Amino acid sequence: MAIKYLKKAPKTASTDDAKTREIVQTLLKDLETSKETGCKELTKKFDKYEGDIIVSKDKIEEINKSIDQKTKDDVKFAHDRVRKFAEAQLKNYGNDFEIELSKGLYAGQKLVPVNTAGCYIPGGRFAHIASAVMSVTTAKVAGVKNIIACSPPKPNVGAHPTIIYTANLCGADVIMNLGGIPAIAAMTYGLFKNAPADMLVGPGNQFVAEAKRILFGRVGIDLFAGPTEIAIIADENADPEIVAVDLVGQAEHGYNSPAWLYTTSKDLADKVLKRVPELIKELPELPRKSAEAAWKDYGEVILCDTDEEMVQISDEYAPEHLEVQTKNLDWFHKRLKNYGSLFIGEETTVAYGDKCSGTNHILPTKGAGKYTGGLFVGKFIKTLSFQRMTKESTKEVGAAAARLSRYEGMEAHARTGDVRLRKYGFSN
Repeated sequence: MAIKYLKKAPKTASTDDAKTREIVQTLLKDLETSKETGCKELTKKFDKYEGDIIVSKDKIEEINKSIDQKTKDDVKFAHDRVRKFAEAQLKNYGNDFEIELSKGLYAGQKLVPVNTAGCYIPGGRFAHIASAVMSVTTAKVAGVKNIIACSPPKPNVGAHPTIIYTANLCGADVIMNLGGIPAIAAMTYGLFKNAPADMLVGPGNQFVAEAKRILFGRVGIDLFAGPTEIAIIADENADPEIVAVDLVGQAEHGYNSPAWLYTTSKDLADKVLKRVPELIKELPELPRKSAEAAWKDYGEVILCDTDEEMVQISDEYAPEHLEVQTKNLDWFHKRLKNYGSLFIGEETTVAYGDKCSGTNHILPTKGAGKYTGGLFVGKFIKTLSFQRMTKESTKEVGAAAARLSRYEGMEAHARTGDVRLRKYGFSN
């Protein structure tokens, strides 16, 4: 093994977890009892907002009229593609069916969407319009009847107008001016006269992610999300400028957003290591500060001897976003197993998937790509099993079930088979 770290991150994605957990647990406990009042108080404290929580239909209509046509066209462009992709997933993902397993024993499955979905749409440092498209559209296509959207409000404004426009366009039934932990609590606990959410989806900061983690079980969640990640697999054929720009493109998300490069080219690695800080310095202040911290504490450049080693190290990290910029793209596509979403060739990039190309940008982080994919229509759909039997089939099934139950020491289970065997005239 000849993997060599040319830059090793001094921190991991879990560095801040302990403090975050303590803060979130305290606030969630308070909000469960203080309910709407607590949400409003925290919204006033953290967001400096004292307006309406529920966005009125008049406000939505006002915003619809105020959004410029180009913005509407761009949102629709993203919405159309995400919708078409979700519809394609739905068409090819599972079906209702029934099958006869043995004579008189029928079993099958029924696909049923959850009744209420809560969609969190970030709106702090950036207006995450695309997150509204990704979460609300996918829930709508899956057949969810009641979709609640929450996004952080700004003082004297409420949630970002284009986020409200987008959530409404994509099918949200209720839109709320709530962000952070109050939003997660409100959707979970069924506050502000809404039904409690059966499923919570959408990206957010570390406090939002921790709130979802703590509440998982009480409510379903899309995944345990951490800071956004990018990894790039590149060989000597890759363009160093494009590689560097793409790494910086994700590092601007926040101070703790990992950016990783796996390469077999020392020359490429050296050029990227030189170019990334230069590109960061050229950014406006807010993204510059985020990218500088992210690259300093979470950036890595890993030199490998072979393509096989690049696949190995990438699958160990299981990055949220994985770009492949190599000569043999198909070879990597066939062998890579662990990632949230794959971007094959320099012609595509993470930002395309993040915004409008069609695939969903709500993806697994912190290595979760080893066991799950990202948000898709199936996350909102329950696969429910059922069975029905004839009396005659009890002779075989009832007797077997009774015996198995007794093998396990579960006598009461066994007797549920016994009583049917007796009633239908069979012995066991």
